[in-house]
Amino acid sequence: MLDLLVVAPHPDDAELGMGGAIVKFIAEGRKVGVLDLTNGEPTPHGSVQIRARETAAASKILGLTWRENLGLPNRSLEDTLENRAKLAEVFRRTRPRWLFAPYWVDAHPDHLAATQLVEAARFWSKLTKSELAGDPFHPERIFNYYCVHLKMVPQPAFVLDITAEWDQKIAAIRAYESQFITGRPTEPPAFLDQLRDEAAFWGKSIGRPYGEPFTCREPIGLKSLMGLV
Repeated sequence: MLDLLVVAPHPDDAELGMGGAIVKFIAEGRKVGVLDLTNGEPTPHGSVQIRARETAAASKILGLTWRENLGLPNRSLEDTLENRAKLAEVFRRTRPRWLFAPYWVDAHPDHLAATQLVEAARFWSKLTKSELAGDPFHPERIFNYYCVHLKMVPQPAFVLDITAEWDQKIAAIRAYESQFITGRPTEPPAFLDQLRDEAAFWGKSIGRPYGEPFTCREPIGLKSLMGLV
């Protein structure tokens, strides 16, 4: 059973969007899992075997003890009835209190489909009198992380301070060498430099060195203001 389940369209999306948050939540003692919907291949410098090794290395850096791949097709991910059932059964099996999915506006069709799939499967997961395996279960809330392919400035619901977790996040991203190092331009600002600058931008917005933005379609309730930066 998990406290949080991060659903990612491809291996590396969870690290890019909320690698710092994953490290923080694990350090707080929460049971965190990542479900990659596809293997992310083909890509120019990767392969199924390479991506599997990179994902294992990144998971170790983050401290993850639960990570699975749903085996859906890359580049043609869809919110089909069959895929809803597969994902809903994962929710029933892992029973996470909170789900994390990509932001619902993006240029990448797989990212859009992933969020639609998470929202539909969350609803399906609670249904009684169904053919789904496992007992009905309804995750309390979906939060959305930003890993987008649009040049946009998000308007997040909150920004998480990941200053202490930044080194682990960037190390996990570096583990995906085939995606972010091999064949990438090296003149500054390189891709990894841009990630640092983006995290610094969000950190500045809350008066901290580094941050990660999140949003939610529903209002976010607080028990107190003690957790605010």
